[in-house]
Amino acid sequence: MKTLFQFIANQLALLTLICAVLAYLYPSLFLVFKNYFLWFFAATMFALGIVLESADLKNELHHPRRIGLGVMTQFSVMPLLAFIMSQYPGFSPAIALGFIIVGCAPGAMASNVIVYLAGGAVAFSVTLTTVATFLSPLLTPMLVKVLGGAIMPIEFWPLMKTILLTVLIPLALGMAIQPFLGRHLAQARSYAPGVAAIAIIIICSYAVAANQQRIEDMALQVLIGVILINLLGYSIGWWLAGRYGFDQYHRITLMIELGMQNAGMGVALALKHFPPEAALPGALFAVWCILTAATASSWLRTHHHKIVAGR
Repeated sequence: MKTLFQFIANQLALLTLICAVLAYLYPSLFLVFKNYFLWFFAATMFALGIVLESADLKNELHHPRRIGLGVMTQFSVMPLLAFIMSQYPGFSPAIALGFIIVGCAPGAMASNVIVYLAGGAVAFSVTLTTVATFLSPLLTPMLVKVLGGAIMPIEFWPLMKTILLTVLIPLALGMAIQPFLGRHLAQARSYAPGVAAIAIIIICSYAVAANQQRIEDMALQVLIGVILINLLGYSIGWWLAGRYGFDQYHRITLMIELGMQNAGMGVALALKHFPPEAALPGALFAVWCILTAATASSWLRTHHHKIVAGR
């Protein structure tokens, strides 16, 4: 069983793509999850709480400037890129808002795994994910309302309530339960990435199934927008980290953290509070960014010594 969960976590990109295709071809397979997608997303946050190492977090907290710059970049660059993309006149209001929601949702557990595989600064990645997650109940609804309010009516408090219930509380519970797991903690942590991967796969596949008819009309334009935001996020993250004076390990980390968004949260928020069409950018972004991040981590791992040497 443990091997199965590890396989699912390690093959997240491939399995997400396969299930997204299945959801498009046979939507009924995933539409059954309509009333449960928020529970699945809460499971990803609970799993993140299980794997967080308090010692690593405390060590990174000795560098508040680095954390502050990282979090500020997460909550500024990607929302701005998403807002610019949402202005494309060919997008419906719901699709445009979907881009903004994804851009305003940083901090994904998958990014921690990718940073680890790429040879980046894992503790910094986890710290950024944690801080962004704790700030998201306030900043994500606020940014969505400010940037997307002209596109569709947006209520701040319902969005904040959803994030509190599905992000903050499960994360805190996962962290709080660690001392009670005792010798079983290591085993729980070995399962956690697989649990999170399964939840993300189901959420994104449901979003594809719910948008099957719309994908035929809008998929190409939305995918181009997703590709541009993702690649610009990586590029700007790498460039800014250099301007901040980060070492190569932390540059790799900020690049990945910026290019990868918490698309699962974006999809969950879109499905809960807006028309299903608003979840399409998040669903495609989840598939695409995992594919690009997995490919990038493989390349970075192979060329890591050259990057660290500054060549």
